[in-house]
Amino acid sequence: MQKEIRKKLTQIPVQKNQEYIVDIIDQGMDGEGIAKVEQFTIFIPNVLIGEKVKILIVKVLHTHAFAKALEIVIPSPHRVKEDCNSYPRCGGCNLRHMDYEASLDFKQKKVENLVQKTFGKEKINVQKTIGMGNPYHYRNKAQYPVGQDKNGELVWGVFAERTHTIIPIRDCKIQDEQSEQIAYAIYQFLKSKKVTAYNEKIQTGYIRHIIIKIGKNTQEIMCIIVVNGKELPYYQELVDMLVQRFSNVKTIIQNINTKNTNVILGTENQVLYGDGYILDILGEYTFKISPMSFYQVNPVQAELLYNIAIEKAEITKEDIVFDLYCGIGTIGIFAAKYAKKVYGIEIIEQAIEDAKENAKINQIDNIEFFAGDVEKVLYKKLLGKNIFPDVVIVDPPRRGLDENTIQNLLAIEPRKIVYISCNPATFIRDIELLSEKYETSEIQPVDMFPFTSHVETVALLELKNYQ
Repeated sequence: MQKEIRKKLTQIPVQKNQEYIVDIIDQGMDGEGIAKVEQFTIFIPNVLIGEKVKILIVKVLHTHAFAKALEIVIPSPHRVKEDCNSYPRCGGCNLRHMDYEASLDFKQKKVENLVQKTFGKEKINVQKTIGMGNPYHYRNKAQYPVGQDKNGELVWGVFAERTHTIIPIRDCKIQDEQSEQIAYAIYQFLKSKKVTAYNEKIQTGYIRHIIIKIGKNTQEIMCIIVVNGKELPYYQELVDMLVQRFSNVKTIIQNINTKNTNVILGTENQVLYGDGYILDILGEYTFKISPMSFYQVNPVQAELLYNIAIEKAEITKEDIVFDLYCGIGTIGIFAAKYAKKVYGIEIIEQAIEDAKENAKINQIDNIEFFAGDVEKVLYKKLLGKNIFPDVVIVDPPRRGLDENTIQNLLAIEPRKIVYISCNPATFIRDIELLSEKYETSEIQPVDMFPFTSHVETVALLELKNYQ
C-alpha cells in the first residue's frame, strides 16, 4: 500500500510552493478557474476562463491541487477592476472580478452542466439567467460579527472567508447602505461604553452580532443585537441614540444566545423598542418580518421569481395548492388569489405565526398554515385527511427535498410541481428522482445574489400522461 501511495505521489506533476504559468481552461461551480498541468487539475480562485496566469501552488492532493494567482499575464476581456477594498478576503462576493453580464452567462452554464451530467442528451432547456438592472446594494439583511482584536479593542465587520477572523468592512457593494451606517453607529456606541465582545474560545463577553433588516419598499428598519446573556449594558442609551439618529428605525431587539455555537441567533428575543417587527411590500402584498423569520434577502428578484413561479403554475380557481417550506407565506399569498385553497407548511414556528398574520394583513381567507417538518405535517394535516393538491410549490433549503417528501409527491401525483431552488445541485438531483412521473422541459435561472456564484432556479414539473 505504501509503495502505491509513493508511486501516486511521484506521478503528481506539481509541488507545493512552486510557481507555474497556466492557461485557465474552465470555470468551476463556485466560479474558481480551472487549469491543467500535464492533465493534473488545479483550482485557482479569482481568475477567468481564457486567462494566462502565474500561480503559486498552496495545497496538493492526490487528484487535484489548489493555487493562488500571483499575476494575470494575459487578462480576459471579461475581467473588471475590483471595486471593493475587502475583496476577495471577505468572501461575501466571489465574482467581483468578472463583469456582470459574463457572470449571468456563467450561472446559466453552471446549471446547464449539471443538467447535462444528470440527463445526458435528454433535452431540458436552460434559459438565460435573468439579472438585475442595478445589481448593487440589493441585500435587505446584514449580519456583522463583533469581536476583539489582539489589543483587546472592539472590532466589527465580516468574517474573512473560511475563518472567524473579523475584518473591517466599509462601503460594501451588496448590502443596503443604511445597514452599514446603523451597524457602525451601534459599534461606535458599544466601543465608547467599553462593552465587551463575546470571546468564543473562553465564552465570556457580551456582544456577538449586530443584525440589520430593512424593508426595501417601506424603508422600515429592525436592529438586532445578539448578546451572550440576559442583559445588554446601556441599552436605553443605545435605543435613544438610534431612534434620534435614524428616524426609520422601527424596532430594536436584543436576541439572547448563550450557547457555544456557530448559529448566530438564539431562540429568545427581548423587544427594547417598537413592536418587534417591521413591514415590507412585495408585489401587491404587505409582509410582517420578525427577527427569526426567513424573508428573501433580495426582494426585487424575489418578486420576479415568485411571478415566474405563479405564471408557470397556471393555477385555476378549482385548484388546491400546497406551498411547502413556505417561510412567512410569501409565495403562498401570491398564489392565493388564483387558487381555490392554499396550504402552507414551514418548520419554523415564528415564521408560521408571521405567515398567519400576513394572511390577515392582506385579507386573504383561502390560505391555511401549519408549523412542523414538511415530511410529517404533509401527511398528518393534509394527506391523512384526504386533502390532495392539484399544484405543489416547493422552495426547500439548500439540502433539497427529503426522501419522504419526494415519495409522497410521486404517490399523490399533483398535476404540476413548481420547484424553486437556491442550490442547483440538489435541484437537479430531485428533478431526476421525480422524473419517474414528471417531465421538465425548461429551467429558468434567476440572479438572486449578484457578484456571487450562487444562482436561484425555478422549473415547472408536469405529470406525464395527465388526463
